[in-house]
Amino acid sequence: MASAIKNLSVYDDSNMPSTVGMSFGIVVSAWNADITHALYEGCLQTLLKHGVSEDDIRTVQVPGSFELPVGAKILAGAKRFDAIICLGCVIKGETQHDEYINHAVATGLTNLSIASGIPCIFGVLTPNSQEQALDRAGGKHGNKGVEAAVTAIRMASLRKEIAKPTSKIGY
Repeated sequence: MASAIKNLSVYDDSNMPSTVGMSFGIVVSAWNADITHALYEGCLQTLLKHGVSEDDIRTVQVPGSFELPVGAKILAGAKRFDAIICLGCVIKGETQHDEYINHAVATGLTNLSIASGIPCIFGVLTPNSQEQALDRAGGKHGNKGVEAAVTAIRMASLRKEIAKPTSKIGY
């Protein structure tokens, strides 16, 4: 079980790809702002740590997690980002609203990624409680924003690597 692991955000930063020339969009949900802003800080600091210039990061805020795919689509329309990171938090309540929202957001971001060719990273916490959310937003289990940034860098690098011509035919 993932919660048995102390810090889920640990990664080997010695094998991270270069971010030279890369640009990232970040979409942050305003709902559960104490959680989502902590995710954003972890995400931003990770991008900066790996050499992304502040000028190459564009952040927008949307009302809630349900709006993350639309925010990502707006950024994708600019055609200047190598990856778009979506950060949100949907805490389970007394109804099944969390399941509907989480499924819609995951499906929306997957479809947008495939249609646009721009990786749209699902950095949405889906905890059962506020305490679990805090544990994953810089608490004892790490910061999902860090994980989302690492994923974005790796996917953007893959996208750039595959787009490079490998050889020329002729002269």
